[in-house]
Amino acid sequence: MTTPTALGTDEARSRLHELTVIDVRTPGEYAGGHLPGALNIPLDQIQRALPDIRHASERGDVLVVCASGARSETACRILAENGVATATLSGGTGAWAADGHDLHRPKGTSRAAWGMERQVRFTAGTVVLLGLLLGLLVHPAFQLLSAGIAAGLVFSAVTNTCGVAVMLAKLPHNRPRAADLDNTLAALRDR
Repeated sequence: MTTPTALGTDEARSRLHELTVIDVRTPGEYAGGHLPGALNIPLDQIQRALPDIRHASERGDVLVVCASGARSETACRILAENGVATATLSGGTGAWAADGHDLHRPKGTSRAAWGMERQVRFTAGTVVLLGLLLGLLVHPAFQLLSAGIAAGLVFSAVTNTCGVAVMLAKLPHNRPRAADLDNTLAALRDR
């Protein structure tokens, strides 16, 4: 691959016409706005899409994108372990939008989906409040729920991973429909 392992938003924008862009966020996040021409292959489907991504990388450079860059770095690492050279977008779609570049939304998207980070914050906050409330009203041992979430957040920050995000990604609204993923893979093969 002729590109560095990370592209800035301006360089990615100037090369967009020659890149195969793969967005590894959940379908809901993708529907909320993505780089022009990006194909949605959620991170947990990368292994399934590996032959098609490899084929695309043989025809040209592949840029992997997510919300902030963490999931795309993971995807790039998985792909590199399987002999597929890719680059990631520094700062993800958040940086893309912050730099004034347009995000595209699929036709028929009626509501904005929450990004994974927002879903994680909501879930963690809800469990913390629930643990504190149950600890006050039922039994103090319920406060361990809040302590567990705090420990999980510290672990998540130190390791740059997120178990809650992995669990939330398995919810139906965060999963691609089989037909959607099949259509995306067919589009990837046709590029």
